[in-house]
Amino acid sequence: MSREKGRKLIAQNRRARHDYHIDDTYEAGIVLTGTEVKSLRAGRASLIDGFAQVKEGEVWLENVHIPEYAQGTWTNHAARRPRKLLLHREEIARLIGKTQEAGRTLVPLSLYFSEGHAKVEIALARGKRHYDKRRDIAEREAKRDMERALRRRR
Repeated sequence: MSREKGRKLIAQNRRARHDYHIDDTYEAGIVLTGTEVKSLRAGRASLIDGFAQVKEGEVWLENVHIPEYAQGTWTNHAARRPRKLLLHREEIARLIGKTQEAGRTLVPLSLYFSEGHAKVEIALARGKRHYDKRRDIAEREAKRDMERALRRRR
């Protein structure tokens, strides 16, 4: 049985980069049921309001919405159930120490298939304040205006 190569994006949390300062990112596998995998292969998932947390030495992905599989039967899964993330022991130990610092949280950035396996990219992040968000928007608009002016000059 051959595995598909590459990375197939399922869902992305664009709001996370707007709301948080991303300090570090990790790639983690996810423990899923069969109907969850089929629903993800159909490209259906939402990372909005999702977060990860460390409980009893394990990392859990909470509040991520993977809708029920349309052709599923009584074996269908709950849409917002907690899902265990698969990380190396050293990474979990590092995350335990860093998430206990004030203002740090684990946020899912993207959900994708990598070589046939479902993966999630989680970020160790600090929340942005309103003035940080306004400054980022102003910088982005200034950069966009400069690029437009350069294009007009050519």
